[in-house]
Amino acid sequence: MNKKIYYIIIPVLIVIVLGSVIFLNRKKPLKETKGVLVVPTMQDILESDSSWCATFELIWNDLKNEVVKKDIVFSPQEVYAENLNKEEFTEDMISSEYYYKTYGFKTLELKKEIEKAIYEKFHQKSDILDQFDWSEDELDKNLNRYFFYTMLYREFEFLKKFDSLKNDKFKNTENVKYFGIDSNTKDSVGSQIVVLYYTNKNDFAFYINTKSNDEVIFYKNPKGNNFQEIYENMKEKERIYKGSKSFSAIDELKIPYLDFNILREYTELENKPFEMENGLEGEIMKAIQSISFSLNEKGGKIKSEAGTDMQVNSIIPDEKREFYVDDTFAIFLKEKGKDVPYFASKINDITKFQQ
Repeated sequence: MNKKIYYIIIPVLIVIVLGSVIFLNRKKPLKETKGVLVVPTMQDILESDSSWCATFELIWNDLKNEVVKKDIVFSPQEVYAENLNKEEFTEDMISSEYYYKTYGFKTLELKKEIEKAIYEKFHQKSDILDQFDWSEDELDKNLNRYFFYTMLYREFEFLKKFDSLKNDKFKNTENVKYFGIDSNTKDSVGSQIVVLYYTNKNDFAFYINTKSNDEVIFYKNPKGNNFQEIYENMKEKERIYKGSKSFSAIDELKIPYLDFNILREYTELENKPFEMENGLEGEIMKAIQSISFSLNEKGGKIKSEAGTDMQVNSIIPDEKREFYVDDTFAIFLKEKGKDVPYFASKINDITKFQQ
């Protein structure tokens, strides 16, 4: 081969190979499921299709308790903030193996720390970190900005694999994919199901045991305006149920396959100042939560992230401040709640005012 051609072909091949590697390993954007509302707490009002995960509450708790050090109150107050301030979900309610969370000053070092930690713990990459501004200019001019982050990741496997069933209707939708138990399924598959209550085919609840500590609960035709009410209503029906809690050999089960990815930016909480415990002003610049969930005949997987970018609008003084009234000053007396003082004086020559 001609040496000139050789020296041309080799670099071209290297560029092609490197380009292919970069293309194959690039991070694919999250493919979003449309029309599903994400709510930050179990107390928030639901739409017909809604989801919640504890990740946003976990970062709000850190934001509120570790940095702001008081309830976050906007003017006017947001319902989401009101519910988040209640701290209905705290980290002692879930095992540490389920989640990772951190916070600190917003720096590229913190971003790299997060990426390394979630990969080491869950072998996962973030779907939301790059939606925040990590540019050099942004970080340089915002040294008083904090970043809060949480990822929850869990894979669970049923004790026994369910059967794939023939497609059927879901409400008015035809050709929906299902898995479960029918007359041809081995009896042992039903042993992993625990009935919470059963009124009729349109009103029941049950859960499926897994090989881990996770229980997968189903509640048909749920009643309640939020997830908290729905869960409490189900537990009350379970409490008064006197029937069999075992899944019998003649019972049948049909569950639709699920696979969705949803993302919510809480614009309701952004760019609205609030007072911090130290008297400074805080402001949430961006707040994002994502939830990905899938379920099939073998088990399922959930991944949820939450991130919040918070700006402190005034910097705490580095030096002691000396409030010495030792030069010309003015003094006023005003009745509390009134707009105008009822006394004023300007003091310049102190000898005139001290006998």
